[in-house]
Amino acid sequence: MAEETMNDFKDEIDRSFRKINEGDILEGTVIDVKDTEVVLDLKYYTQGIIRAEDLSDDPKFSIHRDIHVGDEISATVVSKDDGYGNILLSKKEANQIVAWDKLKELMNSEEYVDVKISEAVKSGCVVFLEGIRGFIPASKLDLNYVDESDLDSFVGKTLKVKVITADEENKKLVLSGKEYLKEQADAKRAEMISNVEVGLVTEGVVESLQNYGAFVNLGNGMTGLVHISQICNQRIAHPSSVLKVGQKVKVKVTAIKDGKLSLSMKALEEIAATEITEEKIEFESDGEATTSLGDLLKKAGF
Repeated sequence: MAEETMNDFKDEIDRSFRKINEGDILEGTVIDVKDTEVVLDLKYYTQGIIRAEDLSDDPKFSIHRDIHVGDEISATVVSKDDGYGNILLSKKEANQIVAWDKLKELMNSEEYVDVKISEAVKSGCVVFLEGIRGFIPASKLDLNYVDESDLDSFVGKTLKVKVITADEENKKLVLSGKEYLKEQADAKRAEMISNVEVGLVTEGVVESLQNYGAFVNLGNGMTGLVHISQICNQRIAHPSSVLKVGQKVKVKVTAIKDGKLSLSMKALEEIAATEITEEKIEFESDGEATTSLGDLLKKAGF
């Protein structure tokens, strides 16, 4: 027991005479809170002093409300002697250094964090993360286009964001909320697609036309492709020859692969043609046909 006490005492002595340089980040325990400064026990041969103006950038900060005896504080060495034999420290500088390190970690890990939008500015919104002022461009606020006149509606909202730029040298912090929203939308879309069955006939709206086919929006975030060969029975050079964006069309789901829907309009034309032919044959029958219209309806469940 005595030997352990001596070892502990030796460690305290070694720490009290360790070399400290300006720019070092030290951790100390608050032993006194005054109107103009905070005094820290650094387990060193002298104490640390943080002046009130070097404690926080927050305009709402209150030295007596926000700092208490016993608090552990990290601060940067500004001067090894404040003129009275104490080490002069800055909590603000340490906050900045630690904050940028944390922001770089968040950028590299691509972790989502919650931020509250504090104000709208030109082309985007301002937030604070780890005490650092950050910017979310309007194009990164939502999946859909956000007009500059709508930016004020985001103030006060909490968003899940990723750090996409953490440039300490230029004090540039850029964030994006689009990735989280896209993941959520993709997950919802995948869940809905998992409930879709091949053979389903539904209605959609032509969303875009490409050389190879037409994308049809089926609603609820689901879009499928009608390949050019599946648009109609005729050979066409481009989907625009028979379709236009915004047009309502009926489609049949012909395949589901890797979360993508393959659709066909041509298949419905063929079904319709078959049904018409069968009905025509039955109506023109002299009664000798082996399959009657009644039999067909019965098989169909009518």
